[in-house]
Amino acid sequence: MKKSKMIGREREMIELQRSMDSDRSEFVIVYGRRRVGKTYLVDNFFKYEYDFSYVGGHHLSKPKQLRNFAKALKKYAHLHLQPKFSSWDDAFDALEEYIEGVPAAKRKVIFIDEMPWIDTPQSEFVEALETFWNGWAARRSDIVFVASGSSTSWMMDKLVENQGGLHGRITNNIYVRPFTLHEVELYMKSRGAAWDRYQLLQTYMIIGGIPFYYSLLDIKESLVQNIDRLFFRKNGELRTEFDELYSALFANTDKYTSVVKLLNNTREGMTREEIEKATGIDKSALTPVLRNLERSDFVLRYSQFGNKTKGAIYRLVDFYSMFYFKFIDGFNAQDEEWWSHNFQSAAVETWQGLSFEQVCYMHLAQIKRKLGISGISTAASSWRYIPPRASDGRKTEKGTQIDLLIDRGDRVINLCEMKFSTKPYRITDSYEQTLRNRMSIFQEKTKTAKTLVYTFVTTLGVADGLHRGIVNSEVTMKDLFE
Repeated sequence: MKKSKMIGREREMIELQRSMDSDRSEFVIVYGRRRVGKTYLVDNFFKYEYDFSYVGGHHLSKPKQLRNFAKALKKYAHLHLQPKFSSWDDAFDALEEYIEGVPAAKRKVIFIDEMPWIDTPQSEFVEALETFWNGWAARRSDIVFVASGSSTSWMMDKLVENQGGLHGRITNNIYVRPFTLHEVELYMKSRGAAWDRYQLLQTYMIIGGIPFYYSLLDIKESLVQNIDRLFFRKNGELRTEFDELYSALFANTDKYTSVVKLLNNTREGMTREEIEKATGIDKSALTPVLRNLERSDFVLRYSQFGNKTKGAIYRLVDFYSMFYFKFIDGFNAQDEEWWSHNFQSAAVETWQGLSFEQVCYMHLAQIKRKLGISGISTAASSWRYIPPRASDGRKTEKGTQIDLLIDRGDRVINLCEMKFSTKPYRITDSYEQTLRNRMSIFQEKTKTAKTLVYTFVTTLGVADGLHRGIVNSEVTMKDLFE
């Protein structure tokens, strides 16, 4: 099957092709956050050549979902009259009857998109799906059943980790991740954009690697003009996206937004216990919230150095959410060109530093490649030391934190400093002393015998100067695009 040109997604397309080449029926799930390009991937791979396709409707009742399903079946089966279904068992029975009439020599591709939206309360959709797959499709050898959905929590709980009739039935699990900087650059070039890498990096720091958001950019305008139009104008497309994004992905939306808002306000990240205390969400309810945020690439969990099971640090890494909370949430100003008037302000500069750190976390593979350690076993983690307090509440010594460490199998630890700057980053005398103190505290408190080296990850490199000698290795913006 000839495929159209796509940006990235090579691994995902290989997996889809594997399902097509299989000699058994395949149950394929394609999932990932809203706007990441799941439907685009499936449609382009199969060139819309489905034996049956149906898209679930958001906030539609069971009768309306069934009516839409019947409408789709009428189209694909070339029926004169649209059938009427009172249950999902009836609907799947009719689908089986139609597919059995399709020529036996070909694989039959069935694509159901936005499946979580179909599973309305008391719909018994999942039970009917179990019967359809176990009692019919799995007993054949020619069915490729593709299910997709933005609600990662539903896809994982109801399909991947199903403890009922669908337990262990998924044959191909495809998670569609956001674009990397490299893929963003390829996509923007395919649109004819002449933006340089510094502009693309700034764009990534605002909207991350979500392909749909990039499709909204007008390449004839500057980045600043685009941000004003999409975020700060009344009813701008990305100004009104937030509520729809979280409600489409998660049930009990308030719990999720309270966690991400809290993490957005905490630069160094938080432990699970700190999140629980600050939000008031009890332990049993917080577990699925953190798990689903992590599954959906909204939150990144880093283990603490020297402790893989306790004290993990959670950080918000969804760029759109970080930008929204920082500049849009509660924004009442009438200035529809606010970004044009403030993009060089101190508030924006502070936000850029934090956002660049998240870019580095999301491009750890590129950092390792630049350091020449891709083939060495590594473990990425963070570390912080909170000193005990004296009886009167005073700190007895200085605490410190290292946001990213790369612990290598060759007994070297890279202590990473991540700095966003419009020019080569200059290390001052006081900052060099801070770095040396930080390394000394880390060595003392962890008792590590490994070699410690400083790696600087910057936009344009580290400037030459008296204090540059503390830098063992460098990674620049250019390397993150590789």
